[in-house]
Amino acid sequence: MPASSSNRPRVAVLADSDTRWKWGALTANRLVSDIQFDGYLLRGRATPTPRQLDEVGVRADSLREATAADFLRAMGREPYDFVVLACVGGAVQAMLHGLARAWHGREKRPVVITGYVGVVYEKLADGLLLRHGADLVLANSRHDADRFRDVYEGVGADSGSVTETALPFLGGAPYKESGYKESGDRPYTVTFAAQPSVPVSRADRGYLLRRAAGHARRHPDREVLVKLRSKPGEHTTHIEELPYQKLAAKVPGGLPANCRLVYGHMGEVLDRTDLLVTVSSTAALESLHRRIPTAVLTDLGIREILGNHHFLGSGCLASWDELDAGHRPEPDPRWLSRQGVAADGQYETAFDEARARVAGLLAADRLPPIKPYYTPATAPGYLPGILARHHLDTQGEPLPGASAVSEETGSIRRVVRSAVRDVARGAYRHGVQRVAPVIRRMGEL
Repeated sequence: MPASSSNRPRVAVLADSDTRWKWGALTANRLVSDIQFDGYLLRGRATPTPRQLDEVGVRADSLREATAADFLRAMGREPYDFVVLACVGGAVQAMLHGLARAWHGREKRPVVITGYVGVVYEKLADGLLLRHGADLVLANSRHDADRFRDVYEGVGADSGSVTETALPFLGGAPYKESGYKESGDRPYTVTFAAQPSVPVSRADRGYLLRRAAGHARRHPDREVLVKLRSKPGEHTTHIEELPYQKLAAKVPGGLPANCRLVYGHMGEVLDRTDLLVTVSSTAALESLHRRIPTAVLTDLGIREILGNHHFLGSGCLASWDELDAGHRPEPDPRWLSRQGVAADGQYETAFDEARARVAGLLAADRLPPIKPYYTPATAPGYLPGILARHHLDTQGEPLPGASAVSEETGSIRRVVRSAVRDVARGAYRHGVQRVAPVIRRMGEL
C-alpha cells in the first residue's frame, strides 16, 4: 500500500543537473502512473536555473533546492513510496549510505531507483559500483543491461537490481521526408547537436563549428541549426569551458545567414530536423528513435574519449565531407534493437519489467536494508572521500554543521542567500571557463 495518505503513490526525485532532472522526473512517471511528485535539486555547480527547468518542461507538485543533509532529513520524516536518485555516481553513493542510515531499523522503507541519463561510454565500472545498493539500477538498453550485470558479477556483487528499460524521453512523431523544398513549408534542416564537454579543446570545437557553417555555405537552400544545451553562465551535467556562443563570434566571416545557434527542447528541434549531426550526444538516440537520418561524426577520430566508439556497428558513422557531398547514413536495425531505440514501435513495453518490479516492491511487507557494495571495509581509501564531499561521515550521517534550509527562513534571508549563491556560482564558472584554461596553457609552455 502507498505510504501517502491518498491513493496516489508519493515519489521524491533528487537531481543534480537539468538533464538528470529530466531523466529522473520522466522515469518516475513512466514507472508509476498518477504519482504525487516532489522534486529536490541538489545544490552544486550544475543546479539547473529556472530557464533550464522550464526548457525541460517537467512539472512537480513541489520543487526545492537542497543540500545532501536537507534531502536526507526530508527522507527521514516524509512518507515516500519510492525515491529516484538522478545524480552523478558519487552523489548516488553518498545518498545510498545516507538513506541506509536514515531508514535504519525500519521494516518498510521507500523503494530506491537510479540509473543513467544517456549513453554510457566511460567510467563503466566506477559509475556502476557507485550506484550499487539501489533496489533498481535501470539500464537503457539490452546492451547496457548485459554490461551492467557483468560488472556486478565480476566483483561478486548482487546483479539482481539491474533492470532493462529505455531512455524515458524518447518519443515524438516518426520522421517522414515529405518534400519540404517543393512545398515551401520550411527548408531542409540540418541540426548539429553540440555537447558541453565533447570535444574538449578549443581547436576541435572551433573545427566542428566551422564545418557546420561551411555546410550551410555549401548548401544555401538548407538551414543549419547549432543546438546548444545551455546559455553562457549556465551549466548542465558537464562543465563547458569553451561555450560555442563565444567560438561563433570568432568564425571567419561570421556564421552565414542560414546557420544559427538555437536553444529549446530537443524534441521540438527534432520536429523540424531532416538530418541530425553530432559527435556522440544522446540526441542521436532520440533522433534514431524517430527515424530521422542521423550522423555520428568521425572527423576527430573514433575514440573512447569522444564517446563515438559507442556507435560502432550503428551505420551512422560519417564525416562532414561525406555529409557535404549528400551522404545520408542508414542505421543498422540490429544495432538499434540492442540499444533500446525502439523504432519498430515496441517502446512502450520497454518499461514493463521495471513497472512490475516496482509494483512488487511497493506491495512487499518489508524491504531489506540498503547495502551498497562500497563500505568502509571494501573501499576504505575511496568511500570516505565520496561521503565527505557531501558532508557525510563514514556511517552516512550528516557531519556537524552540515547546512539545512529551514522552511521557516524569512523571505529577506532567502533573497540574500540566493544572491550570494549566484555570485559564488558566477565566480566558480568564471574560474572554470576563463582562469583554469589560462593556467593550463601556462603549464604547457
